[in-house]
Amino acid sequence: MVIMGHMLMLEWVLVLLLASVVLTNLAERLAVPYPSLLAIAGAGLAFLPFAPQIRIEPELVLALFVAPALLDAAFDTSPRGLRDNAIPVASMAVVAVVLTTAAIAFLGWRFANLPLAAAIALGAIVAPPDAVAANEVLRHLRIPQRIGLVLQGESMLNDATALWIYRAAVLAASGSFGFVADAPILVLAAVGGLVAGYVLARLYLIASAFVRDAASSTVLQFVSTFGIWLLSERLALSPIITVVIYAMTLAQAAPGRLGARLRISSYSVWETAVFVVNVLAFVLMGLQARPIVEHLSPEQR
Repeated sequence: MVIMGHMLMLEWVLVLLLASVVLTNLAERLAVPYPSLLAIAGAGLAFLPFAPQIRIEPELVLALFVAPALLDAAFDTSPRGLRDNAIPVASMAVVAVVLTTAAIAFLGWRFANLPLAAAIALGAIVAPPDAVAANEVLRHLRIPQRIGLVLQGESMLNDATALWIYRAAVLAASGSFGFVADAPILVLAAVGGLVAGYVLARLYLIASAFVRDAASSTVLQFVSTFGIWLLSERLALSPIITVVIYAMTLAQAAPGRLGARLRISSYSVWETAVFVVNVLAFVLMGLQARPIVEHLSPEQR
């Protein structure tokens, strides 16, 4: 029975991947961002009688889907450009997320009768736009380079702000959060993520110098990406900031140390892998529409 269940899951994953290829090409022809089309298709599939019931733990979703996509986006971002536009990036990644969270929290508390902590947690979940979706939207728009850089930087770092607010709301809901005692710890987690990302990138550069095989080098890259996310979680650091700084540090130093064969192999594999996790993430996000509706009370539907 377990084997059959796993085989059925594998079949659905293959079907979803094949459908995502078709929808992605359709989105390209229609000149629309493919993440939105995949999410809509997933939501439509969710209400069909034969739709799969797929449940994934939130922690696994962050590590499996967010980590590689975040690293891929950060690797292509200019640190100098972020420094030159630090104020607008910080304003959007922090101030805009806080204001959006507050607005959503107020609506949830006032009109849906949610507890305040739960309303804030909901706002933190909804507030930050996805980095992949933002990059895909920007690709179809002709905007000034500086504005594009600011939006790209904001789309990477806003998750850190949202996750900070979400964790504080969860602690508050459990009655174990004190602003004076816990807020400095959360700030230190962000600062620690900056230091850890840089140090781990330097350690990776030392270790990767001993790997000359293209396949082994690519495996090491994936292991380090997921490992750094999990390690930062275990150390109570900000995994998002850690991965972003790690990727940007590698982007400055790694290309000159990797041979052409390793770079070509790495880039092609990463492009495919990130595409796979992205399409699965947005389709699976759409598939959660039915369980969410089913768990609503009749008054909330």
